[in-house]
Amino acid sequence: MTSSTASALTVHQTARPTGFPTPGHFRFVESPVPEPGPGTALVENLYWSVDPYHREMMDGHFELNSPLEGRTLGRVIESRDAALPEGEIVFHRHGWRTHSVVRPDEARRLPHHEGVPLSAHLGILGGTGLTAYVGLTRIAQLREGEDLFVSAAAGGVGTATGRLARLMGAGRLVGSAGTPAKVAFLKEQVGYDEAFDYHAGNVADLLATAAPDGIDVFVDNVGGEHLAAAIGALRERGRVVRVGTVGQYNTPDAPDTRFNHADIVEKSLRMEGFLVRNYRDVQEELYAFAVPHLLGGRLALDETVVEGFDRIVDAFLSMLRGGNTGKMLVKRS
Repeated sequence: MTSSTASALTVHQTARPTGFPTPGHFRFVESPVPEPGPGTALVENLYWSVDPYHREMMDGHFELNSPLEGRTLGRVIESRDAALPEGEIVFHRHGWRTHSVVRPDEARRLPHHEGVPLSAHLGILGGTGLTAYVGLTRIAQLREGEDLFVSAAAGGVGTATGRLARLMGAGRLVGSAGTPAKVAFLKEQVGYDEAFDYHAGNVADLLATAAPDGIDVFVDNVGGEHLAAAIGALRERGRVVRVGTVGQYNTPDAPDTRFNHADIVEKSLRMEGFLVRNYRDVQEELYAFAVPHLLGGRLALDETVVEGFDRIVDAFLSMLRGGNTGKMLVKRS
């Protein structure tokens, strides 16, 4: 089987940004569709994930003038390895390109869950959902009835955290977001009991109003003022799950967060960060928990889908400025 497309497109990073990146930090490069060598397969990509961590990678981890990496779903269209049969849908990280050549150890064949949309494997069933699930079950060790605060709650990890926590029996769910519309979405669609627009005032004051009796767990995607406010609001033996620091990726000169360090000792608090790549062994457990809820309608997909690979840079930049609700995805047009 061969691709119907005569050429392939890749996205390269051309320079290191200071502050927010712009379209000028990227360029599209056209080339012939690659040929798979022995032990590899050619994948025509169908969905791409653009994530906050890409911004951090741009500061030195991504090689300039080379194809960027990212989480991607695609269909094997030509194979020279029996482990990757033609027609199979696979997950891999050779993203930000229309076609990828992968080895079996670089691609994971997706399980077939009838009735589950393919895009879920980049959202609630993918790295986004796994981040939320690991954060709740392994890091926070959430117990039934405990109260949560989630920063950037309308993003991919934030919506997944809220929905999974509700299914796990969490008590009061409080989230922060960047617009009144997102606040309404969290309360009306995702299941948060209370939410606030962090632009509306001091985060500590807003959190005190939303959670006057305090919180047990803080799932932090932002850092900064949110982290300081949450430490003040945590009850005895509270936990902070550090997922990301998106609020500081584009402001490298921002001052360090100030909080009452005595709270850590006096309230016996615990703060722990993690990288989801170190918890791949939890993937099957996530499927077992989430798929029945998806099929039963108790768990919904929160997605913002941008059509067309040529808009992947626009989607990424929009995501960094809060232009998405739920997981930001790019779909092949």
